[in-house]
Amino acid sequence: MTATEEIKRSQIPTHLLTIYNQKVVSADDAVKIVKSGDNILCHSNCAFPTVLMEALVKRKDELRDVVIIHALSVGNLSYLQPGMETSFRHNAFFIGSNARRAVGEGRADFTPIFLYETPLLFSKGYINLDVALINVSPPDEHGFCSLGVEVGLTKTGAEKAKVVIAQVNPKMPRSLGDSFIHVNKFKYIVEVDEPIPELLQGDRDSSPEIIEINKKIAWNIANMIEDGSTLQMGIGAIPDFVLRYLEDRKGLGIHSEMFSDGAVELVEKGIITNEMKTLHPGKIITGFVLGTKRVYDFIDNNPLCEFHRQEYVNDPFIIAKNYKMVAINSAIEVDLTGQVCSDSIGSKLFSGFGGQVDFIRGAARSEGGKPIIALPSTTKDFKISRITAQLKPGAGVVTSRGDVHYVVTEYGVAQLFGKTVRQRVKSLINIAHPKFRDELEKYAKENNYI
Repeated sequence: MTATEEIKRSQIPTHLLTIYNQKVVSADDAVKIVKSGDNILCHSNCAFPTVLMEALVKRKDELRDVVIIHALSVGNLSYLQPGMETSFRHNAFFIGSNARRAVGEGRADFTPIFLYETPLLFSKGYINLDVALINVSPPDEHGFCSLGVEVGLTKTGAEKAKVVIAQVNPKMPRSLGDSFIHVNKFKYIVEVDEPIPELLQGDRDSSPEIIEINKKIAWNIANMIEDGSTLQMGIGAIPDFVLRYLEDRKGLGIHSEMFSDGAVELVEKGIITNEMKTLHPGKIITGFVLGTKRVYDFIDNNPLCEFHRQEYVNDPFIIAKNYKMVAINSAIEVDLTGQVCSDSIGSKLFSGFGGQVDFIRGAARSEGGKPIIALPSTTKDFKISRITAQLKPGAGVVTSRGDVHYVVTEYGVAQLFGKTVRQRVKSLINIAHPKFRDELEKYAKENNYI
């Protein structure tokens, strides 16, 4: 079904249909409004506006210093190819695998920032947006389009941009909540009909040993989750396995910057009901989804799910209002005092802050809350301990030692809150891989930690 057919089916009033049709142009014509030096916000994650971006890239020879702004995105980013940097420069709020090389080679930029503060860059004028390129559902009978699979960062940005160009795509699910933008806001509309990109889950590329380690970590975490808990968990193998181990729990809820396919299964089984939540009872609260068509179909026009701006979803003070808030976040390495690096490998920028600190702090202030940092005890080749004597030179501390409460590996749980350095060191050595414990203990003794 094309966007036009979808609009006719929705029985949009004649005056709104006239407004809509007056704005419909080709992608090539729509992006002609972009000028050299403009700041361009692109819809993030699986909502990346590929058709509009491909049209913009065609203008590479006539444009200079156009800044492309977004968080993680899924798919090929052609404007990040070597040689494009004089025309386009990416400002990443989170570095995905498709942007890592460009950032590492200095052809793209990274802004370290807490996720809940990211939209404030637009609303408070730190970044003035000239154009927003977004990917939306067809308008309903009132003229409102949904931002679909990603609302959290884009809603505020689209409101603040001088010009909004919308890809209208009947494949985009109609997410509910604070997710709508009216056709009157659009300068141009480009009709497309293409599947929303999917992000597959889990350990499909991992060895049996790695899968088993992730299962053990997930089991340790699952044993910490009580009936009635509200969950935040990101994408990846460990969160996916955690959800599989919760099938005997009752009354779980979700308040998370994002969720994926695994949560859908627990909703269908009556385990995630959201009925015991103290904030937004009966509702899943989120900013975006990452996953497959299964989760896209689940959120489509589903009143169980409320999408909100990231400055709301990820506000630590909002998060803390949830009873038994359990935040599960990953790390690249943790030193013996509890400092957490999760955005770089040494000085090499790797990802970003995401919502880790937002939810670690929010869960810490929640009644009965549990802020959890989870990681395997070693690298995938088993040659390097990820419980380290010191963080690598240049490594970024995303979560400070004062914020960390629980660290979980396949060898157990270290509870660090309120503990002395000596107690922390002993607890973390106990959950390190056994072959590294002696050298970690030697370092701790040499530095008078124990």
